[in-house]
Amino acid sequence: MGKSCIICVAITGSVPTKAANPAVPISISEQIESTHEAFEAGASICHAHVRNDDETPSSDPEKFAALKEGLEKHCPGMIIQLSTGGRSGAGKERGGMLPLRPDMASLSVGSNNFPTRVYENPPDLVDWLAAEMIKFDVRPEIEAFDLSHIFRAREMHAAGQIKDTPYVQFVMGVKNAMPVDRAVFDFYVETVKRLFGDDAEWCAAGVGPNQIVLNEWAIASGGHVRTGLEDNVRLSREELAASNAQLVRRAVEIAERYERPVATWSEARDILRLRAPT
Repeated sequence: MGKSCIICVAITGSVPTKAANPAVPISISEQIESTHEAFEAGASICHAHVRNDDETPSSDPEKFAALKEGLEKHCPGMIIQLSTGGRSGAGKERGGMLPLRPDMASLSVGSNNFPTRVYENPPDLVDWLAAEMIKFDVRPEIEAFDLSHIFRAREMHAAGQIKDTPYVQFVMGVKNAMPVDRAVFDFYVETVKRLFGDDAEWCAAGVGPNQIVLNEWAIASGGHVRTGLEDNVRLSREELAASNAQLVRRAVEIAERYERPVATWSEARDILRLRAPT
């Protein structure tokens, strides 16, 4: 058997709505229930956003606190990764939940184009978010929408702004950003190993129909995977995904095909050198 594969489930995001797929969990209770099902299916990381009642994105620390409390109760040991993404808020409010001390948080270290807007991550905000993550012992997951973001993560690590070896996630398939291209993907993997060492851990996420493509590429190449309704609401062109758990089970099936055991929450914490759950 190969090395264990960590499955991250991105349960909600800031964009998908129930109009796109009724299974998208919006309320805190829906998110907890959906995550619990995904946890039982094999996910060991929950990447979480919060929403308002009207489904618009939020960065309200109280909502994040309620979600974190529910996940810790119903998914004991699962790694909780909260989003500091720019679609949910502006400026420092994007990091308002970091004092909650989640296990991890997403960190985008550079700006890039999205379909209808610039996804802004100005240097001063990136530096502040990174400092807050060190302050509250939160491990960042570097969301790399561009090759330059991997190099920026190295610079920040060398400067002490990222405490541990950066855990980089390749995000591919966002329109106007990095397309799904196998040669680029392979170069990303090579770059992470060259900059951070052959044993550096990394992850990949694909958007829309490319989710399963990136799941397979990452698993086959020794990386970890992200799946979930944030990135993709469909099982196929004709069929909506019934749940986050169904997308997790699909990733589990790919891992089994490549003879890679799915990491338990305890194994995932060891791989990512995270503190024990409280």
